[in-house]
Order: sequence, then structure tokens, then C-alpha cells
Amino acid sequence: MNVQPLNDFILVQPVEADDKTASGLYVPDVAREAPVEGTVLAVAAGVDNGVVVGDRVVFKRFAGEELHVNGDTLKLVAVADLLARYVEADAID
Repeated sequence: MNVQPLNDFILVQPVEADDKTASGLYVPDVAREAPVEGTVLAVAAGVDNGVVVGDRVVFKRFAGEELHVNGDTLKLVAVADLLARYVEADAID
């Protein structure tokens, strides 16, 4: 099954936080923070904000709707909830 976002939404594969701290302690599921970063998998037709499939983006902590597709947890995030995207250091003007 494929998911194509509509209106002003993008489909994101969230990057999950580590389950261990830098000192080696395990963090229980209930204490982990919601993901705020992810990789763009699909963009709604007509969205022209510079975000393309494959970009790594940062979004608001509790933004988006969670979907479960083919065993993966994905998020549909509104373009307005995007905060930034990662770019190469030499691409920043």
C-alpha cells in the first residue's frame, strides 16, 4: 500500500530517539520524547516550499498524525508544522 499526502501535508518516516543515554542507562518507553525529526517519503501535489522526497526535516514535537503502513510507523505532518530541513554546510547562504 502506498500513501500519497493531500492538501498541504508531507509523509515523514520519523527518526526514533536512542533507547540509551550517553552514560549507558536505558530509557523506558514512557520517558522517551516524541520524535521531532524524520525523512520525507512523499509530498502532496502542489506543495512548493523547497521540501522534496529524501530531505531530513525537523517538525514540531507533537505535530502530525501517526499512521501504521506495512509495519512502519509514519507521520502525516502539515507543511506549516515544519521548522527546518537539513542542508549541506556549503549550501547555506
